[in-house]
Amino acid sequence: EGAAMPTAAAADPIKLQTVVHGVALAIMLGWILHIGASVLVPMVLALMLSYVVVGLSRLINAVPGVGAWLPSWLSVLLSTVLIGYGIVQLVILFAANVAAFGAQSADFQANALAMIQSGAAYVGFAGDVSWETLRRDVLGPVNLQALIRSGLSSSAALLGGLLFVLLNLIFMLLERRSLDAKLGAMSSDPTRVARLRVVVTDINTRIGRYLAVKTMINVVLGLICFGIMLAFGLEFAVLWAIVIALLNYIPYLGSWLGVGFPVLFAIVQFGDFETVLMLVLALSAAQFLVGNVFEPFVMGNSLDLSPYVILIGLTVWSSLWGVAGAIVSVPITAVIVIVLSEFKGARAIAVLLSRNGDLAARTIAAPRGQE
Repeated sequence: EGAAMPTAAAADPIKLQTVVHGVALAIMLGWILHIGASVLVPMVLALMLSYVVVGLSRLINAVPGVGAWLPSWLSVLLSTVLIGYGIVQLVILFAANVAAFGAQSADFQANALAMIQSGAAYVGFAGDVSWETLRRDVLGPVNLQALIRSGLSSSAALLGGLLFVLLNLIFMLLERRSLDAKLGAMSSDPTRVARLRVVVTDINTRIGRYLAVKTMINVVLGLICFGIMLAFGLEFAVLWAIVIALLNYIPYLGSWLGVGFPVLFAIVQFGDFETVLMLVLALSAAQFLVGNVFEPFVMGNSLDLSPYVILIGLTVWSSLWGVAGAIVSVPITAVIVIVLSEFKGARAIAVLLSRNGDLAARTIAAPRGQE
């Protein structure tokens, strides 16, 4: 009994050392991810886009009579061209709408000022309200022109990075055919190779299914919201529908932001609180039905992530990579959970990050001593 005490006591420093090393490693990785965002973000976006390309190619091959004569490489090429063309058209549409918005900014400014004046009169504010008084009394030292220039510069940088994303996508698709051979050459142990292939297949299946279904849901939501905004006569309805569809990739916050942008513009355009309120209710109803009825029915729990972990992942990745990090936060967090579940020392963390703690169905048994 006396000899067992030092052994038990000696175990605590080892566990503490492991925790300290894990925290230090996480901090270093976070720092590397942050400073390398300009290189890593296009690569990750291209990787996510490659899943969509492969998913679309499989849909093309699944069309009756097409898969029998269309080679898989040709369907991937066709999918890449279609998605690349779609992205270019979205960029052109976005630029055209921004230019049109700038041309009508004077009218929108007059409508906004009229609403502010009526609101001020309603609450009993005495005195004239103008943009000069608003800048002096409310905005203070904020330089609106500098903010607009900064926003335009950020948009230009984002559009310029699109070329780098598409370039990464092309090379990733070219490397895809040799990936299985590379996995087989990574180890001489067949069991390790089989296990590695299971992990890669699991990641590809789960992330590919999530992105494919999520993209379909976002397109449906964008079309529904486009119809609603068109019925209300909201200008730039196509632009706002695209914004809603893209923001819906962001968990939790994306739905609110998707409603907020067109509603803010509706306030400026209509100047009528009743019309704006009806638009808010209609867009919110569409978001609720798609997000709480249609999406769970179609997608289910394909990634097996805890809702709180999704929120934490959103916070972490958006702080590291901004909007791009918020968009890819769910797939990256799911990949981390899958990888952690394959290591004996980190499996407990994967269990905590999962939705129900059942990871057995995702892994294969490894020989003793190889975990």
